[in-house]
Amino acid sequence: MADWSMRPARESDVETVAELRAVVMRPDLERLGRYDERRVRQRFRDGFDPRHTWTIEVAGTFAGCVALRPAEDAHWLEHFYLAPHLQGTGIGSGVLSALLERSDRAGVLVRLNVLQGSPARRLYERHGFTVETEDPVDVFMMRRPPVRGVATVRS
Repeated sequence: MADWSMRPARESDVETVAELRAVVMRPDLERLGRYDERRVRQRFRDGFDPRHTWTIEVAGTFAGCVALRPAEDAHWLEHFYLAPHLQGTGIGSGVLSALLERSDRAGVLVRLNVLQGSPARRLYERHGFTVETEDPVDVFMMRRPPVRGVATVRS
């Protein structure tokens, strides 16, 4: 796994991340018949909140993004995009583990949604996420924090 780091996102990151989102999500959105070149970028712009977002860097260069947005009963893992050439290298798993450790320490449930058929679903399942509900487009998943004092086993 390459050395990676995260830094708090800035307003100026919005277009860089919107472009990465379009690249990363295109295959799944096309498969689902939902790719729209303008909308894929605009949805990110509309939901971007740098207060709860980090950029991922590898060797000091932008490589991705992730957000963990607090909500009433959970944190929502959102906008988790990693450059295609870095997918499968362990960086995504490392980033996800770091965020989940923070949520576990706080005792907070984490929710997310992933597109139907997305390979990212396997990553989330490996990290303890289970399906809550699904529809023809999205799979909504959640992960409860481990009970304190009880060891968890990951395969």
